[in-house]
Amino acid sequence: MKVFVTGATGYIGGSVATRLLERGDQVIGLARSDDAAAALKKRGIEPLAGDINAYTPIVEAAKRVDAVINTANADNAFVVHALLTGLRGSGKTLIQTSGSSVVGAYDNGEASEAIFDEDTPFTPQPEKAMRVAIDEQVLDAEGVRGIVIRPTLIYGRGIGVSATSIQLPKLIDVAKKHGVPRHVGPGLNLWSNVHIADVADLYLVALDKANAGSLFYAENGEASFKQVAQSIGRMLGMGDATKDWPIGEAVDGLGPGAYLSFGSNSRVRGKRSRELGWAPKMGTLFDEIEKGVYAEVYGKK
Repeated sequence: MKVFVTGATGYIGGSVATRLLERGDQVIGLARSDDAAAALKKRGIEPLAGDINAYTPIVEAAKRVDAVINTANADNAFVVHALLTGLRGSGKTLIQTSGSSVVGAYDNGEASEAIFDEDTPFTPQPEKAMRVAIDEQVLDAEGVRGIVIRPTLIYGRGIGVSATSIQLPKLIDVAKKHGVPRHVGPGLNLWSNVHIADVADLYLVALDKANAGSLFYAENGEASFKQVAQSIGRMLGMGDATKDWPIGEAVDGLGPGAYLSFGSNSRVRGKRSRELGWAPKMGTLFDEIEKGVYAEVYGKK
């Protein structure tokens, strides 16, 4: 199978591309620089010059592959339009990467009892309304086998070009800057989480088995952000002490994303994912922080 992967130099896309190569598929990856192209070539991926908004190259690439996996930007409606244009009427597969933050609310670090699976209705906050609309466009696309995967908080060592995730390094940097791990408000808000290797496996299972119009959550456990902060503190040799971060200060320190990336609850269950045959098997978030790639890259030297 020949697969076009946008975001092939990134954390998710690079890991998925590696899994595809390992099983003998051909992979084309979008490369927006000579360095990115060289990194892809080194891994056996055919580079396609252009960025995520390069309309014509993306349309043409979609036409000459068997499937497309979009991992570059969950909020970019333009690239999805281009990909669907290239795939229109072909019956080929488009897997769109979304995220479980779409179910988040302005919880400011407080806990919530709300838990969502793939069949649970919800109304997204304004920041995530575009992403949900993009997801629905992919799921409802005529003449295309549209699939959406919503990963939760991803952790672990990437198996592509990028080695580490996005959210956890930000919290590690905050702990180093302030001398103590911090969390939005009391940090009682819970997020489901999942190892990157298990995420990559779900993409392959969905590519092979899922029906058109399928939505999947990728999760394998959950933790509060206070628990995450405590784990970061242990990894950095700071102990279990943490400090509340009022939402105003958190937004100043982390940007507007503090509301839904770090202050919300995102508790989901991958019911449909497991029904499809996906079986996550990697270790826990805390093991990875304290003994895995985060300790290796960001821990005490």
